[in-house]
Amino acid sequence: MTEHTGSRRRPTGGDVLVDVLRRHGVTTVFGVISIHNLPLVEAVDRELDFVEMRHEAAAVNAADGFARASGGLGVALTSTGTGAGNAAGSMVEALTAGSRVLHITGQIESEFLAPGRPAASRGVIHEFPGQPQMLDAISAYSTTITEAKDVEAELESAIAHVLAAPTGPASVEWPTDLQYLASPDAQRPAPSVTVTTPVADAESVARAADLLRTAERPLLWLGGGAAGAGEQIAEFARFLGAGIVTSNSGRGIVAEDVPLVIGNFATTPAVRALLDDADVLLAVGTHFRSNETASYSLSLPENIIQIDVEPTTIGRVYPATVGLVGDAAPTITALLAELDAVATADEWPRRVSAVREEVRADLTTYIGGYAEICTAIRDALPRRSVIARDVTIPSSQWGNRLLPIYERGTNVFPLGGGIGQGLAMGIGAAHARPDAPTLVVAGDGGLAVHLGELASLAGSGAHVIVLVFNDGGYGVLRNMQQKNGFRRSSVDLHTPRFDLLAAAMDIPYRLVRGPGVIADALEAAVNRGGPSFIEVDVEAVDPAPGPFVPPVHVPSELDSSGLNSSGLDFSGAH
Repeated sequence: MTEHTGSRRRPTGGDVLVDVLRRHGVTTVFGVISIHNLPLVEAVDRELDFVEMRHEAAAVNAADGFARASGGLGVALTSTGTGAGNAAGSMVEALTAGSRVLHITGQIESEFLAPGRPAASRGVIHEFPGQPQMLDAISAYSTTITEAKDVEAELESAIAHVLAAPTGPASVEWPTDLQYLASPDAQRPAPSVTVTTPVADAESVARAADLLRTAERPLLWLGGGAAGAGEQIAEFARFLGAGIVTSNSGRGIVAEDVPLVIGNFATTPAVRALLDDADVLLAVGTHFRSNETASYSLSLPENIIQIDVEPTTIGRVYPATVGLVGDAAPTITALLAELDAVATADEWPRRVSAVREEVRADLTTYIGGYAEICTAIRDALPRRSVIARDVTIPSSQWGNRLLPIYERGTNVFPLGGGIGQGLAMGIGAAHARPDAPTLVVAGDGGLAVHLGELASLAGSGAHVIVLVFNDGGYGVLRNMQQKNGFRRSSVDLHTPRFDLLAAAMDIPYRLVRGPGVIADALEAAVNRGGPSFIEVDVEAVDPAPGPFVPPVHVPSELDSSGLNSSGLDFSGAH
């Protein structure tokens, strides 16, 4: 935060923005300064904590990481036109994850906005007539400020939509002249905005309770929509003696050291067998994504009870015996109130715990020397530490499954599968939890997407440990090409000298080559505070890990079912 110097200052729309953000408990904003957001950045930098990012996509990623780690609102400021376009991919990630992100972007002067955009434009510098349509496509809610007196009302409406279930990002485009002309004392009263959340009907709750009451082998499947219901679900699982399977997004809703939590292992042979024998599955806030159901070929119990706040999700992938449209926490509470007794077989919880241990032991053996790194990470980091994982082999093979997650807010991963977003997400998460170190797990290829954000990290001084696994390119795609007999192409990349790069950023650096080194490197980084950079030489990991092939369907003429073995191969996940 910098202090304003100079003569008497005239209030601007930046002051309106600060007032609204303070009202919602927001103290940190991420962004890229521009001629199209100067009044906003000036006020935010003066009154709040403004974290300068180097790219608009990273600004939105950081706001997204902040929102996930804090459970609150993440805010990003970007420029108009190309700047807003730069932010689009990261907004798609926030939309996929249902993140609470408020994206405020500039716009050309209001007098030059073509009516009924995208109409023929005048060619105003930085104009993008189709910006509203783009923002609408990448946001759960979007709006344009058209009057200086409407700023507060428009911002409040956008925030209400961001926070209402189902949560999701909102975009507000704000013409530059209206940023200068708006002032706090000239705002029309902001109307109360209420976005209603559906409540599961009593008849459906009673039907679901009847199924659960007679279930002898119940399982739960948690997705990201179960967030905020961790306590209720943990009590529910204990009462039923039910095992808990999760999607990647559902990890940590119930701490993964609870014996009934199997976790993100649904497609492994042992969990498939458990699903085959289960008589009721209670699915909470999950979309049953393709990569977590083996391209929808995973067999689930005949009786499925599905809870979701979005009606169109019920039965969309797997038919639901009973659908409960409502928020997870009150719906689980209502179900539990209906159950005075259950019929769960005594041996079922023991089998669940045995399967939990089996899948972890199998994966630990398969990943070879990575197991030492996985253990060292968990030993070094406090339970509250965020682990932000980019899309890379260590993340997809074992970080998304084997690395224990104890709290949902510590589980940050690009659910849309886009590479290169982990570093900025980690920077945002670190500002949400400054009391604990944040770990960023990335590959050399993914880190190269936004190398400039190392400068953002160094400038912020946040306690972020960047753990980079260097295999000289895109290892996941190498494995996929090799497994399917494809020509090896475009996967071997020029990789920078990370020691020199870290030195240029004044970030302490350590190389891990072979076993027996990672624990000391992590301990030093945790104790040091501030940014740290640790590079792992993947070629020196010993014992060598088994290969990881992504669960992507590659059609084969020999495969009459439409799914070949490579399409279902999680390799390390098995």
